[in-house]
Amino acid sequence: MAKLVVNQEKLNKGSIDRLIKLCPFGAIEKKGEELYINSACKMCRLCVKKGPVGAIEFIEDNKNILDKTEWKGIAVYVDHLEGEIHPVTYELIGKAKELAKKIGHPVYCVFIGSDITEKSKELLHYGVDEVIVYDDPELKFFRIEPYTATFEDFINIRRPSVILVGATTIGRSLAPRIAARFKTGITADCTVLDVKENSDLVQIRPAFGGNIMAKIITPNNRPQLATVRYKVMDMPQRNEIPKGVITNRMIKQSLLASDIEVRSVIKKEKTENIVDADYIVALGSAIKDEKQIGLAKTLAELLDAQIASTRPLVECGLVDPRKQIGLSGRTVKPKMIINLGISGAVQFIAGMQNSECIFSINTDKDAPIFNISHYSVVGDIYEVVPRLIEEIKKYKGTDTRKEIMAGV
Repeated sequence: MAKLVVNQEKLNKGSIDRLIKLCPFGAIEKKGEELYINSACKMCRLCVKKGPVGAIEFIEDNKNILDKTEWKGIAVYVDHLEGEIHPVTYELIGKAKELAKKIGHPVYCVFIGSDITEKSKELLHYGVDEVIVYDDPELKFFRIEPYTATFEDFINIRRPSVILVGATTIGRSLAPRIAARFKTGITADCTVLDVKENSDLVQIRPAFGGNIMAKIITPNNRPQLATVRYKVMDMPQRNEIPKGVITNRMIKQSLLASDIEVRSVIKKEKTENIVDADYIVALGSAIKDEKQIGLAKTLAELLDAQIASTRPLVECGLVDPRKQIGLSGRTVKPKMIINLGISGAVQFIAGMQNSECIFSINTDKDAPIFNISHYSVVGDIYEVVPRLIEEIKKYKGTDTRKEIMAGV
């Protein structure tokens, strides 16, 4: 592993003070007359680049040379519940096909579960080259040990260069286990994926609270893993004629042993989910109390839309946490979203920027939200929204939402 080495002999009082002030994470500290780097270090190497020459060095261990040609293919983990495939899987297949086309790799799907062989045929309608199916009664319920062992078997037989996993509850649990087992990197919640000619996956995700977009590459390890939230990527068109093959594979029963025993499964009661909403009215900090939310609810009811919000309203207790859009909330991709009094912090924008139609109202003409909006209104929401409601009522009986998107 790489590390930072402090050359104490090249330091003096002035250079020590300079280095301590230079570190943005407070990772450099003085103990007695010597300088140390603590666990807060993020390996940004600012101390190496901007500090006194030779005072701190970046040392990288010798790495085994990786033969990238031995790893070929873009694989997608099939996320499902009792065989019902989660839509994020299809979105990842679309991205996998795009990446594979650039470097001439096949697209694989790995489907793990029980009584799933027949359902795996649906994946062939989306342009997958091969679906590797592990169909075993012991895999009926998700248990981390057997699922990890099964996934490991798939990687060993197909050696995919890239693995894409949906950032669902199961995906977030399984992907890190796989990365640890193969001693490789993983990037969570990617918003952009690309690939270099040498098959290095370019993974882009928000970092430091969404204040920067980090570009992450895993050049010395394979496979490369990335998780992606639902509604971030585009879903491909379904082909009527299936293509590709299904390969059923068995795994040793000894590898399916688990310390977890599933005695019963209680299905969670279905609730309204903004992730699946086609139309959303999103509330920002301009909303101060329940009474003001009432105006937005009237607009939402007329459009048959769901109410959502930014983080501050959730923290104030005005909106259910499940209705929050953003990096620490949900990612949405509705047909239309109306933003009321939202300035457009990067955290919020990252959660809704792929919406088909973005309609925003804000008093600040320079609000960042206008940079991604298809329709922008500079004005007070308490003056604009009532007028908008009036106009909508005139179109009662027609598709009001289309009228708004047409600029009414």
